Amino acid sequence: MKIYKFTLVFLFTILLSGCEDVINVDLNTAAPKLVIDASIQWRKGTLGNEQKVKLTTTTGFYDTVIPTVSGAVVFITNSDNTTFSFIETPNTGEYFCTDFIPEINETYVLTVVLNGQTYHATETLKSVSELTTITQNDEGGFTGTEIEIKSFFNDPGDADNYYLFQFKSSHAAIPVFDVFEDKFIQGNESFGLYINEDIASGDNLDITVYGISKRYFDYMRKIITVAGGSSGGPFSTPPATVRGNIINSTNSNNFALGYFNLSETDFRNYVIQ
Repeated sequence: MKIYKFTLVFLFTILLSGCEDVINVDLNTAAPKLVIDASIQWRKGTLGNEQKVKLTTTTGFYDTVIPTVSGAVVFITNSDNTTFSFIETPNTGEYFCTDFIPEINETYVLTVVLNGQTYHATETLKSVSELTTITQNDEGGFTGTEIEIKSFFNDPGDADNYYLFQFKSSHAAIPVFDVFEDKFIQGNESFGLYINEDIASGDNLDITVYGISKRYFDYMRKIITVAGGSSGGPFSTPPATVRGNIINSTNSNNFALGYFNLSETDFRNYVIQ
């Protein structure tokens, strides 16, 4: 039995050794589309006045550089018609505001004007519960060998709430995301769950929870699904286009990708024990 197993492994290794050439398949590349990354985040305990909107375009599958977009007019208005202007750091595609005023349950409108096209999106800033406790189980997961981190919070019972969790470990380049609703935990204690077999004692884990709208919950759930699950992160290359809430009011067929979201957030850094 041992000899048989060794032979299979040996033959498999030889087969793999003959398949090391990288094959690039010719793919049709669509015209670039504007991508608007407008995630307004108000971390608990901060003023929330400093915010950023980033503009890029889509690019070819094999391209490693993401093109940035300069020269746009970007601003957000609230229900009192107060305007918060976002000014670009030259030639970066990053537009910054230093006087934004976040307010829970306030409705905001994002406007982006670029090359004669005007893009709009409307969203409400949602609150989030505070993270209360973080626990670690070194015998977690299906195998009982993975490290399991639970981030607890108390869901308020007076409304339907939706959550986005982001977990970023010190050894991973891409965060892990997860979304869930309080349909079955209304008014009770619940937790965000992170399981990983590669993290070790001394590693840092950044944990952020976002309060999000129902529509953004649906959007992120689709993004995570098409990206291959939460382990791939929502910013892996998706096999399908997922439309956000941004509308081109000049030409509806020339839609932009991305999403305009506003969230109160809570953050914890946890050191793996």
